[in-house]
Amino acid sequence: MTESQQLAAFVEAATLDGASPEAVEQLKIRVLDTVGVAIGALDAEPIIAIRELLEDLGGTEQATLIGGGKTTPERAAFFNSALSRYLDFMDAYLAKGETNHPSDNFGAVLAATESVGASGKQLLTAFAVAYQVHTRLSDVAPVRAKGFDHTTQGAFAAGASAAKALGLPAEQIANALAIAGTANVALRVARTGNLSHWKGLAYPHVSKEGTWAALLASRGITGPEEVFEGNKGFKDSVSGPFEIDWSKEDLESVKRTIIKRHNAEIHSQSALDAALEIRAQEGFKAEDIDKIRLTTFDVAYSIIGGGEEGDKQLIRTKEEADHSLPWMLAVVLLDGQLNPEQYEPARIVANDVQALMKKVEITPSDEFSDRFPDHMPADLEVTLNDGSVFTASQDSYLGFHDNPLDWENARKKFDALVTPFTGEELREEIATIIYELDTRQVSDLTAALAKVSPTRS
Repeated sequence: MTESQQLAAFVEAATLDGASPEAVEQLKIRVLDTVGVAIGALDAEPIIAIRELLEDLGGTEQATLIGGGKTTPERAAFFNSALSRYLDFMDAYLAKGETNHPSDNFGAVLAATESVGASGKQLLTAFAVAYQVHTRLSDVAPVRAKGFDHTTQGAFAAGASAAKALGLPAEQIANALAIAGTANVALRVARTGNLSHWKGLAYPHVSKEGTWAALLASRGITGPEEVFEGNKGFKDSVSGPFEIDWSKEDLESVKRTIIKRHNAEIHSQSALDAALEIRAQEGFKAEDIDKIRLTTFDVAYSIIGGGEEGDKQLIRTKEEADHSLPWMLAVVLLDGQLNPEQYEPARIVANDVQALMKKVEITPSDEFSDRFPDHMPADLEVTLNDGSVFTASQDSYLGFHDNPLDWENARKKFDALVTPFTGEELREEIATIIYELDTRQVSDLTAALAKVSPTRS
């Protein structure tokens, strides 16, 4: 068997009955979190533009758009993944050389399962497959250092999970993941320098293409059999050598992923908790800050701290702000929170936050870097104009591996995000369906999501 065929055999055989109760619970929490984050983005400017485009294009009504309307499965996958990705408030997986967001695959899984009238249990199974494939490839085949984006491994996860969601046999699953993986080798420039809308749309594109690849495979279209190990294949051209014995894999990787507390890039979470701790200390006055010094791990410094992926001092847009650790620290010290409202255009460019971010100095630590990704260490020191010094250190946060989010806290985040777009009855309906998803139909969930208002009340 080729490596893609071995992976396909694992995907075909995967069953939720083999997952632990803890994994099933965390899958449901990921669905709740992903849906909440998606609803919270419904009135974002790029999302409105995409919805208008889809309305102009039309398409056979097979899959639901969150906020109402239907279109073809691959277009629904793009739109719903764009929703769950846009706020940058979703979950994450931290490998030593790679960071990704497995919940980005939810749009593909939702559209594919709905299009074939699948059960909620089938959706959860396909979603678990996405987590397993995405995280394990990131463990052994990181590509960021080579200049490729994490969506590159994600293409295999999107193709495999969409094919599982459609109920395809192993041969067609192998073709789907091979087509998606071959065609979607993406450049890391999407997340370096001054950031564009594509930072938040790169994975929705992969979600769409994974769904399309699965639909093609379902009609007999084939992909490269040796996509991983072949001449000029993934290992040869992109990742380098790696090994995964898919026959020994399970569906437990969802438990290794983490959920964001703050609406910010994942590597900032512990530093922002430290900022909140300092803000709460007696005598602290944000308006009197003279300088801010953060010591953190190398990945945070490289991606959002002004390291190899570009200076983070020129902040004009939401995309730039949520990937600038200086800006995020400044706004948290000033506002005491970092939620979607902090990304209003006027707040992003406000004089106080723009001036304060210029006082931030970020330094990577070898010791902290060695502790990542098992820990997320951050030491923050804030000095006021009178010489007073305030310090805080954080190693973790609520939602990290050692302090996972439970259903109650996941509901708090969900309710806060969706309340502007739903009434209490609809919020409760959506949350209940997700909690009971392994005994419900996907159509129950999509019917409720179609009732969400696309505009704030």
